[in-house]
Amino acid sequence: MNVAEALKLINIKQLDKLYIGGAWVAPSSDGKIDVVSPVTEEVIFSVAEAREADMDRAVAAAREAFDKGPWPRLSHAERAGWMLKLGEALKARNDEFGHAWTNQIGALHAITRSAGVNSAASFERYAAMADTFEWEEPHKPADGHGRAMIVREPVGVCAAVVPWNSPLGLACGKLAPGFLAGCTFVLKASPETPLDAYILAECAEQIGLPKGVLNVVAAHRPASEHLIRNPGIDKVAFTGSSAAGKRIASILGERMARYTMELGGKSAAIVLDDYGVDEAVASLTGSLCRLSGQVCAALTRVIVPRERHDDFVDSFSAAMANVHPGDPYDPASSYGPLAMERQLERVQGYIAKGKEEGARLVYGGGRPAGLNRGYYFEPTLFANVDNGMTIAQEEIFGPVISLIPCDGEEDAIRIANDSVYGLNGAVLTHDNQRAYDVARQIKAGNVSQGRMRIDFSIAFGGFKQSGVGREGGRDGLLPYLEPKTLMLD
Repeated sequence: MNVAEALKLINIKQLDKLYIGGAWVAPSSDGKIDVVSPVTEEVIFSVAEAREADMDRAVAAAREAFDKGPWPRLSHAERAGWMLKLGEALKARNDEFGHAWTNQIGALHAITRSAGVNSAASFERYAAMADTFEWEEPHKPADGHGRAMIVREPVGVCAAVVPWNSPLGLACGKLAPGFLAGCTFVLKASPETPLDAYILAECAEQIGLPKGVLNVVAAHRPASEHLIRNPGIDKVAFTGSSAAGKRIASILGERMARYTMELGGKSAAIVLDDYGVDEAVASLTGSLCRLSGQVCAALTRVIVPRERHDDFVDSFSAAMANVHPGDPYDPASSYGPLAMERQLERVQGYIAKGKEEGARLVYGGGRPAGLNRGYYFEPTLFANVDNGMTIAQEEIFGPVISLIPCDGEEDAIRIANDSVYGLNGAVLTHDNQRAYDVARQIKAGNVSQGRMRIDFSIAFGGFKQSGVGREGGRDGLLPYLEPKTLMLD
């Protein structure tokens, strides 16, 4: 299959409208958002652009659904039933979701072809919690009089603001716990990747989800900030850059609105002395290829014993020679293009900065030979990187690894923690106890042994400037609930 054939399989009927209050409505302006293929560099779709007035309409619809509609007054089991219906509708359009993801950001179709099924799992996991979560928690009053309890109630109207790299999965990871809690939503799609949200809205319409429970809009920054400022929004669930997260938090702080944020990362992989060089390189090169390195949790700082540094250089160089960026529909491709032109320019800028500051570029660093159309970039390795360099401190969001030498385990932990970020990490060792001991000292929200692992059925989120709160599991449900203490006679 090629891009042209795949585009014919994406069947969205209402691209010129917005989904507000359970209906497809005309936008307040004639503005359009163009979706550009990172493979062909051509416009492949255009969708309606939401402006400030549209955001206010969407919030009003979600507010009406929460304040006066049936949704928050249903039982948790009843809402779980709706969630399972929505999950089935996503599965039925699994192929469309996969092609939309591939053609918006260039992700390998081998990864995206299960997008609908995998995202439906978020609704299924949370629906299963309807009967197991302790919605009313009994307590014994300190004075011994009567009875007490903590009841957990929905936080209210939520804005789900999702990024472009994994739009459907990250949207469903916000909607699922919020729906179970009884919240209503305005889903603000990224202007680079609005198609997934449109298909999701059509799924909601198909199953007859109560009107106003889910409202879908795509917008650029001014209208998006207007949404955040709307006093009808009780909580914002945001995934994106730390800079944008700080801006959102400052706005919400004015009225003490709730928020959860999953932000940037500059995650470290510590390779201990008992782990083989080639074994480590195979694991780390594989994770580098996921979404062309455009993953917030990517292990982009590789910290290795100084005496083995040059061995790692040789092994990474050999491994990267077998990594082939290319057409995301070609089974021989290791990864596809970067998502957009500005992302390509961003990565190129960091390559120049790395060389300027004295890091040694030993592999890659440019456009692959023969791929002059599309936003492709070579797998890239910098060696002899000092952790204070820009390429070791700032999130590049591309297929670039910084190899950092260390002097022992304690120094490796120090380097790993010398970052404003704290999203993810890994300890590469065959010694389980050492993995545990080192992982407990890494200041990050997620740490795994041997390779990059993330599990949204448990919890995912970051320390420091990598975010606030968690997504997934019980900890991902709690931010959509307000605890209320009742003291009863």
